[in-house]
Amino acid sequence: MNSGLRLVLVVCAAQVFVQLGAGFWPALLPQMMQLWQLTNSEAGWITAIFFGTYMVSVPVLVTLTDRIDAKKVYLFGVACTVAGHLLFGLCADGFWSAFFTRALAGMGWAGTYMTGLKLLADQVDAKTMSRAVTGHAASIGISGALSFLLGDVLADQFGWRSAFVISSVTAAIAWTMVAFAVPTRPPAPRRQASGGGLFDFRPVVRNKSAFAYSVVYCVHTLEMSALRGWGVAFLAFVASYTGFADSTLSPALVVTILALLGTLTSIVGNEASIRFGRRRLVGAAMVLSILFAAVVGLAGPLSYWLAVVLIVVYGMVVWLDSSSVTAGAAGNAEPARRGATLAVHSTLGYAGGFVGPLIVGWTLDLAGGASPFAWAIAFLVVAAFMALGFAAFLIMRPAELAGDRAR
Repeated sequence: MNSGLRLVLVVCAAQVFVQLGAGFWPALLPQMMQLWQLTNSEAGWITAIFFGTYMVSVPVLVTLTDRIDAKKVYLFGVACTVAGHLLFGLCADGFWSAFFTRALAGMGWAGTYMTGLKLLADQVDAKTMSRAVTGHAASIGISGALSFLLGDVLADQFGWRSAFVISSVTAAIAWTMVAFAVPTRPPAPRRQASGGGLFDFRPVVRNKSAFAYSVVYCVHTLEMSALRGWGVAFLAFVASYTGFADSTLSPALVVTILALLGTLTSIVGNEASIRFGRRRLVGAAMVLSILFAAVVGLAGPLSYWLAVVLIVVYGMVVWLDSSSVTAGAAGNAEPARRGATLAVHSTLGYAGGFVGPLIVGWTLDLAGGASPFAWAIAFLVVAAFMALGFAAFLIMRPAELAGDRAR
């Protein structure tokens, strides 16, 4: 096995172990809201702070990989993830303790997600970049999807505290794998012509094609985090509102299926980008997202089975352009500024991820609490943000990647 393939396998496997606890909080959200007597806004803040600390940490942590070994930053990130999950399991007993421990986990993910991608991106050529990014995203997507069901099962069998402690152990396994199996590599030499200091992001913003995909990633992650963060709670509401009592297809299992199919759709979407053109695929995905957000909010509360079908298909639409936009940003980046480009990309993306759960929680409370009307308004607000992102995408018109067949 060549060293490049070995690196890909090790990093992807490590990301699986890191991400296994990612869905525990949203999967357990309905029972935690009841246990701690949280409002929708408070629950939204606990979900959102993970993305908020990611957003402010990632410009520093990922950009540093342009100057120091990305492995060191990655190991720091995984260590924060271990601490965040462990402290949540051992100490969390209400809003503030949950808020701060989830913030620590968010900082950990800031030093893990795009840093792992940077470890891979530096090893492959531009033509291979798109598929390398897709493989990385798939490993994270599959484990993140399974985490919803895993969190539900572990909490049911051993209690929610034990579930989070177990997730800290799996993250520690990831730390050990990378520490001993990934070689130390110096960062790529930086061309003088690129100008600016290490944390000067102006050249990244001036790279219109890479930055355009990052803008799309912002609203994409807003929508994805809103769906992942509130999907279980929405389905639990529909089940209660309609009197649906069959537990065969629980809300946590539905969101697990949604995320698994979404990961598969992301891979298919990236291949479609290569075959038919990246701009065309991303634009189509955004239009479909706007339509499905509206339909889920308006029709979903009518029937649990209808809500299941709609939210699963909606999830597939949301994930359709996930790999495509990240590959578009990474592939259009200046090689010596790839770390900074991915830092900006992640910051914009998780700014959207921070806003997504909050606007759903705020909308539900402002509309008088969970009701068919309130959920419809919440999904329509998400659709409105997607419409703004689509308009920006049309105006900026980014370039395709090498190997894409634009038509």
